[in-house]
Amino acid sequence: MICRLMENVLQWLCQNAESAWLIVFFLLLLTGFSLPVSEDLLLIASGVLAGTVVPHHTIHLFLASFFGCFLSDIVAFLIGRYFGARLYATRWCRRIVSQERVSGMQSFYKKYGVFAIGIGRCIPFGFRNGIFMTAGAGKMSFTKFLFADGIACFIFSTAIFYLAYQFGKNYDVLYNTLHKTSLIIFFIVSSIAICYFVFYKVRKKITVSSQST
Repeated sequence: MICRLMENVLQWLCQNAESAWLIVFFLLLLTGFSLPVSEDLLLIASGVLAGTVVPHHTIHLFLASFFGCFLSDIVAFLIGRYFGARLYATRWCRRIVSQERVSGMQSFYKKYGVFAIGIGRCIPFGFRNGIFMTAGAGKMSFTKFLFADGIACFIFSTAIFYLAYQFGKNYDVLYNTLHKTSLIIFFIVSSIAICYFVFYKVRKKITVSSQST
């Protein structure tokens, strides 16, 4: 269902390429509420659109990607700050995030502190928002959060956008050496594999740290 939703969203972006930067910004903002929208796919789509369909909107798409990501992180942090404990106790939240995972994220945050924000920004699959909410619930300084997440978000969104942009910009060259479908599948699978590898390594650390506490 989520994959189908993202497929429709990406198709919608292509059909409305001229205003895609505005759509991307608002969709990224909604990810702060933990809605089933992939932040990483939106970043990749923005870069590819900038490199192919609407190169004259490259700056708009990049700024929309960065500020959309940054503001969504702030939303997640503030939700944790004001609704953290009550939110984790709700039936809806327990369905999405197990108590074991919540304890793991709390241990991870306690162990790495401000560095957990930078690490968490690079991890998808709901872990990202979980770390930000945990930081908010843990009463982390808002100024410190803005500083740490601002740097991490800028590096992360710039790297993803740039790679996707170069992929789109050099599409014709790449197409001559590899079939279109194979190229797209390779790019998507490679992105998922990298994200999963990082997620697996960090999750393993969280499990170890939660068992030792």
